[in-house]
Amino acid sequence: MKNLSKKDLLFIGLMLFSLFFGAGNLIFPPFMGEAAGEKTWIVLLGFSVTAVGFPVLGVIAVAKSGGLTNLAKRVNPIFATIFTILIYLSIGPGLGIPRAGSLPFEMAVAPYLPESFSLKLALFIYTLIFFAIAYWLSMSPGKLVDRMGKILTPALLFLILIMLIGSFIKPLGGYGVAVNGYEVSSFFKGFIDGYLTMDTIAALNFGIVIALAIRSKGVSDDKAVVSLSIKAGLIAGVLLAIIYGMLAHLGATSGGRFGLMENGAQTLTNITMYIFGKPGAVLLASIFTLACLTTSVGLITSCSQYFSTFTSKISYENWVRILTVFSMLVANMGLTKILSISVPILNAIYPIAIMLIVLSMFDFVFKSNKYIYGLTILFTGVVSIIDAMGQAGLAKDSLLKIISYFPLYNEGLAWIVPAILGIVIGLAIKLFKEDFRAKRNIQEELSN
Repeated sequence: MKNLSKKDLLFIGLMLFSLFFGAGNLIFPPFMGEAAGEKTWIVLLGFSVTAVGFPVLGVIAVAKSGGLTNLAKRVNPIFATIFTILIYLSIGPGLGIPRAGSLPFEMAVAPYLPESFSLKLALFIYTLIFFAIAYWLSMSPGKLVDRMGKILTPALLFLILIMLIGSFIKPLGGYGVAVNGYEVSSFFKGFIDGYLTMDTIAALNFGIVIALAIRSKGVSDDKAVVSLSIKAGLIAGVLLAIIYGMLAHLGATSGGRFGLMENGAQTLTNITMYIFGKPGAVLLASIFTLACLTTSVGLITSCSQYFSTFTSKISYENWVRILTVFSMLVANMGLTKILSISVPILNAIYPIAIMLIVLSMFDFVFKSNKYIYGLTILFTGVVSIIDAMGQAGLAKDSLLKIISYFPLYNEGLAWIVPAILGIVIGLAIKLFKEDFRAKRNIQEELSN
């Protein structure tokens, strides 16, 4: 077995960072900082739990369990199939990939086009080029470390560093006053904001990509692959935390100068234009495009690898073609339609993903017990789905009224107490059955 050098491990960690770091990761921290103002670092702490902590734990959970399907099977085989497909569809062609393709255009290209130029035509041309490059990179997953870890990720980090250095040379100002609920529920607002990065869900997909990258370097031992996946996850997590801190700081200082914008892209536009003038538009467009491209490649790769396991009739390469073309078509629907669908879906799925990861981290205690896993995911899922349907205007008032009595409902975390209750009840059933089985064994021994 070949050992992985520290240099190769670093590049794999950089690749994982680039897979995580898409447009959402770029726009949400500065927008959050802009609204949080003086509360920025408390909000960032909550944000880091769901945007850094759980994504890293997700990579570890998938690596240790041998894949998302194996992890989800601890709940139920039927659940494993449905949940895994839903995760790959939502983070992939149904939402994540198209969002990554359309967001850099609408946030960093469209505002600078001549008024006479057709936006629909411009979007089509942009996404055609964008997904052609993503297709080329995805067709050789074994080369992702070299192409992304050694080239694209350092380029992205360099561009972000330029923006940060510029902010010190030409300071924006002091932190503004916290608004929009950040002044009251600072930590919890940040916690929920972390959902929007989609990284905890993405982590359940990227585990297979990281394992493949490690094996492509000659590492064949399963335990070594798991250990190296954990280390790569920690490298990516540290980088994410540092970048989020930089971007949130920039947003907080811009809030004091420009006030609250409609979205994070406008916040970043104000920052770059103030510091660099018109060349700032080129810098911002480059950062957006690189961030979204690396994420799209990771999603196309992981989804293609998963779907190719269903049937031998459709190869990995053909799945790359199918997903790339489909994602490009969905991306041309426009960012507004895509985002209108994303928030309710994320609010429904994210708590389930979080609890699946939590259970995995404590599996040395729970021993993959079906009652603990089953009841926890059931209770969590019911509440999170009802809450998400309520936000989309699809749930009955009577159901919403019931879950409104749960602690942390107003903070968007009504699922936490039911999740804990599921663990407690499942653990009680596990202990009762073990005690009953032990007593029965003693009786049988005595009778013999």
